[in-house]
Amino acid sequence: MESRELAIQAAIALDKKKAANIKVIKVRDLTVLTDYFVIANGTSTTHVAALADEVEFQLAKNCSEKPSHIEGSDSKRWILLDYSNVIVNVFTPDTRDFYGLEHQWADGEEVDISAELLAAEQAAKAEMQ
Repeated sequence: MESRELAIQAAIALDKKKAANIKVIKVRDLTVLTDYFVIANGTSTTHVAALADEVEFQLAKNCSEKPSHIEGSDSKRWILLDYSNVIVNVFTPDTRDFYGLEHQWADGEEVDISAELLAAEQAAKAEMQ
């Protein structure tokens, strides 16, 4: 699966579990670390853990992808899921503000995911009917 599609699928999984301020940032031309960062926050450490679990579950189920590495599962203030070409960061609000990844990668290209999130939401509603 292409890294852009994987990043979008991670964002959709986060959106389904009510993550806030979901951003997908293309950094492929800026670093060798990854192609995309997916950044979101939950409302509490419990919510952050649930969001990270959902991303891991959905990407394994729908994309046959598993993270090569996971960090932060102990504190649950910042959980990082490393899929090599996509790195998913899920924060508590204060931790997100403190580290400011969006500012650190401000030269990256923010990907507009609004159409994909809307389509996923509509598909979920249609399945429920």
